[in-house]
Amino acid sequence: MRIIYLSYCLVLALSMLNNATAQKISLRKDTLAKELKVFAGDKLFTSFCYSDTLTKPILYPVCNADGTTITRGFPFQPRAGEPTDHPHHQGIWFNYENVNGIDFWNNSYAIPEAKKHLYGSVKTESFTSQMQNKSAVINYTASWNDINQQALIKEKTILIFSARNNIRIIDRTTILQAEKDVAFNDTKDGLIAMRVAHELQIPVKGDTIANGNYITSEGKTGDSVWSTRAAWCMLYGKIGGHVTSIVMFDQKNNPGYPTYWHARGYGLFAANPLGQKVFSNGKTALNLRLAKGESATFRYRIAIAADEKPLSREQIEHLSDF
Repeated sequence: MRIIYLSYCLVLALSMLNNATAQKISLRKDTLAKELKVFAGDKLFTSFCYSDTLTKPILYPVCNADGTTITRGFPFQPRAGEPTDHPHHQGIWFNYENVNGIDFWNNSYAIPEAKKHLYGSVKTESFTSQMQNKSAVINYTASWNDINQQALIKEKTILIFSARNNIRIIDRTTILQAEKDVAFNDTKDGLIAMRVAHELQIPVKGDTIANGNYITSEGKTGDSVWSTRAAWCMLYGKIGGHVTSIVMFDQKNNPGYPTYWHARGYGLFAANPLGQKVFSNGKTALNLRLAKGESATFRYRIAIAADEKPLSREQIEHLSDF
């Protein structure tokens, strides 16, 4: 009941933001591909992908209000000149590198069979979807399984999609419930993440395509954002004719708030509150533990804007209340 209550509260808050300029969100199910496509007006926003061929459910691709894809195409739809590293970086996803020693983060088709026992998969078990005002809601359950399909964690997630003017918003609430005693041992790779298009990477010498940059609520910029804590982080750069701003917000009741940012110049944009020992060089540690039946709740917002310039701090703070 708690997750259902949170869902309706989020939908109500979104409807109050600016109903006069809100765009209608619609859903179209592709049963064969095992995708639920999300449209803002007549343009694709993203797709909820839940195929058993994936090692976790993902949102892919993700598009801004112009209809421009802002996530990397590889490994599903490779684009000329884009990087092909880290095949497990797929769209927007949520998992962790070390749960009782099992690696959910790095699993992909590229892992040799002899090493598969070291990795886990997040398998979608069921989902429902509905329209609320001009927002769309997807509720799904998933199981975090080891190689023997034994569940370590049961996941319940609400995804709420909304759009107004040139801004698209994804609100995520995830409850992780332990099926046995579990430890999220401190490590760098987690927790909510996205892999962005080449244009949004931080430029390096010789790269004429990348033009992205990071900035946090604490004023950190560029590569210096990595391993620092902040309530929000924005990645921005020009792509498809406009400047796209992607802001990821931590929520104050989340474990480890304010989160550490696992934000890399090569296009990985992640918030990881659970890797404190790594990010603090051993000064602090978390090592989140859940006894069987216990749960932890995580809430995040991702706002995506397309405009002539990046979102201002005032605009970001206006979006931070969720």
